[in-house]
Amino acid sequence: MTVIRQMTYQPVGRRAAAVETMTFDRLRELNDGGTQRADFPVLAVVDAGHGSVTVDFLRHPLKRRSVVWVAPGAVHRWDDIADVTGHLVLFVPTAPVTRATRELVASPDLVAHWKIPDADWPFVDTARDHLLLEATAPPGDVSTELPEILLSALIARLRPPRAEERPAHPVFRLFRSSVEAHFRDHHDAGYYARALGYAPRTLSRAVQQVTGRTAKAYIVDRLVLEAKRLLAHDRLTAAGCAHALGFPDASNFSVFFLKATGMRPGAWQAGAAVE
Repeated sequence: MTVIRQMTYQPVGRRAAAVETMTFDRLRELNDGGTQRADFPVLAVVDAGHGSVTVDFLRHPLKRRSVVWVAPGAVHRWDDIADVTGHLVLFVPTAPVTRATRELVASPDLVAHWKIPDADWPFVDTARDHLLLEATAPPGDVSTELPEILLSALIARLRPPRAEERPAHPVFRLFRSSVEAHFRDHHDAGYYARALGYAPRTLSRAVQQVTGRTAKAYIVDRLVLEAKRLLAHDRLTAAGCAHALGFPDASNFSVFFLKATGMRPGAWQAGAAVE
């Protein structure tokens, strides 16, 4: 696995380019098979061909009429895409113009890969084509809001599924957002119970109801995911991970990682490098 940083994707977020598009042909020209980690969503619609993409260390097949959703911060790698055709859409999280699509983009539990039902394909294809047309219009030719409006239409037509279809418990939603904001500094469930104003038992019940795991296990899983991202993409040492994730030292982090994964950080990193 070759590590590359911001090579495949051009930065998005400039006022005039909150939405950008790319073909798989262009992706092949830029991609060297290494990991990617963008701070914006990456959406891909596959028209034809076969290949695979690995998102946060899970491999997904690329085939006709499949969709890939890469959330900001996720480590991913495009594999075996020699004959894949389709398009990628890169956009800032605030680009969608409707409340519903902005909430979808902000959701932390969207699945990374799904198949477009045959009945939905004509609508998705038309929405995608219109977005591609407007996104490549000459500067100043039309309102810069049009690509953002059409992005919202495409996302709505794609109907991104969630990993957990049941409505999340409101206490869990608050907990999840708080963990995402503070997991690098606070590793204990008690902190989140106090910060959110709930009894530890109430918080634990809410997390268990949605995830089947304890609040502590949820925090551990989030720390492990970030540690793997840092080891695989940023190629940090155990000391570097300890510093980034709020552990006292490399030894403390290594013990944590070994207990959670069954492997030492260096061994896991070496294995990731040869996948």
